[in-house]
Amino acid sequence: MQQRNLFGTDGIRGKVGAGFMTPELALKLGWAAGRVLSRSGTKKIIIGKDTRISGYLFESALEAGLSAAGLNVLLVGPMPTPAIAYLTRTFRAEAGIVISASHNPYYDNGIKFFSADGSKLDDKIELEIEHELTKPMQCVESHLLGKAARIDDAAGRYIEYCKGHFPANLTLNGLTLVIDCAHGATYHIAPNVFKELGANVITIGDKPNGLNINDKVGATSMAAICEAVINHNADVGIALDGDGDRIMMVDHQGNIIDGDQILYILARDAIKQGEFQGGVVGTLMSNLGLEVALNELDVPFVRSNVGDRYVMELMRQNNWRIGGENSGHILNLDHGTTGDGIVAGILVLAAMQYANSKLAALVAPLEMYPQVLINVRYHVDKKPLESKLVRSVQTKIEKLLGQNGRVLIRESGTEPLIRVMVEGKNDVQVTAFANEIADVVKSVGL
Repeated sequence: MQQRNLFGTDGIRGKVGAGFMTPELALKLGWAAGRVLSRSGTKKIIIGKDTRISGYLFESALEAGLSAAGLNVLLVGPMPTPAIAYLTRTFRAEAGIVISASHNPYYDNGIKFFSADGSKLDDKIELEIEHELTKPMQCVESHLLGKAARIDDAAGRYIEYCKGHFPANLTLNGLTLVIDCAHGATYHIAPNVFKELGANVITIGDKPNGLNINDKVGATSMAAICEAVINHNADVGIALDGDGDRIMMVDHQGNIIDGDQILYILARDAIKQGEFQGGVVGTLMSNLGLEVALNELDVPFVRSNVGDRYVMELMRQNNWRIGGENSGHILNLDHGTTGDGIVAGILVLAAMQYANSKLAALVAPLEMYPQVLINVRYHVDKKPLESKLVRSVQTKIEKLLGQNGRVLIRESGTEPLIRVMVEGKNDVQVTAFANEIADVVKSVGL
C-alpha cells in the first residue's frame, strides 16, 4: 500500500504554526476531507476539540474548508475524543473530526478523523484525502455550500452514554473518587458521570484556560492525583489525559494502576461474569507480568506494534474484545469503538463493586516486572536505529537478560524521540541497562 505522508498512527499532530499544523493546512484539509467524505451519505461532519487555545483557530479553518466542499458542520466544542466517535454514530454523520494533541503540551495540536461507524479512518481513505490535498482548492457553487450548527446537548448525551456502561444493579454510593481531568476535554463530563452514579467526587485539573492542558496533571503526570487520593482518604483516583481517551488509576494507598493492570482487571472480571471472549491484545510495551498473569488464567495474549490503531487491527483479526496499551489506551469492543478513559474507569469500578473489593486487591495477583522507559531526543537527519553501535549494545543486554527480560528500542510515532525500554526482574539492573542503551542512542542521534 502507498505510504501516507501526512497522517501518522493517530492522525496529524505537531507544533502549532509549524509543519502540518498551520491554519492554511487545516483549511485545505477540511476541503480535501470534505471532497472525499461527501461522495455519498448525509453530508454531515461533527467537529469536537479539547481545551487548548489553538482549537479555536483550527476549528474555524476546518469548518470553512468543509463548507467550501459542500459539507454541513456540527460543532460540539470541547468534548472527549471518544465522545466524537459516539456522536458521529448517533447523528449518522459522514465522519467525526477531533482537534487535539491528546497528552501533548498546549503548544501542540492535532487533527484526527473517525469514520461513520466511530472507528478511525481506514488507511485507504486517508490516502485519498492526501491525494486531494495535492489539487488546487476550489469552492462549490454558492447554493451547495455547507452550513454550520451547534449541538447544544452534546455533553448531556455523552454523559448518559457513559453512565449506560455501569450495571443498573450496582451503585457507587459510599465510594470517594478523585477525578483528574488534565484541564482537558473531560472537565465538564467526567465529574458529572461519576457523581450521577452515586460517588462522592473530588475533582482536580478541571479549570482549563487554554494553556494548562496536561500541565502537571492528568494521566501523564500522576503526582497530583496520588497526593490528592492520600490527602482525601479516597478509595480510587481516576486520571484522564487531555482528550479523554486514556486512563491511569490510583488505589487507596496512592499506588499507580496503569493500562496493563486495567487490562488484567477487565479480563478477569469478564471471565467471572461469563462474558470473556478469545484473548487479550497488548503491545510491544506491555509488561511481561501481564503476559504471565493472563497465562495463569488460560487467557491467550498477543502483542501488536505500539499504537491503539494496531491493537484494534489485531483485535479484529482475532475477533477478540479486549486490548490496550500500558499508557492507558483501553479498548473494549463490547463497550465502544475506540479508547474511552471514562468508560474504562466505569468498568473497573463495576469490577470492584461486583467483587466487593478494593482496587489494590484486584491487581494483587498480577506481579509487574520492573520496566524502565527513557525517551531520547534525536536530530531528524540522524537514524539512530540503523546504527551498528546501538544494535550491538542492544544485543549484548538482551543476552544478559535472557528469558527474564526484554529490550525494546523504537521511534515515537509523533515526535523525534527514540523510546528505550528495558524490563526484567531486577530494578537496579534494568535501570542500569536502560541508561546504557540511552547513552549510546544519544551519542549517535545528536
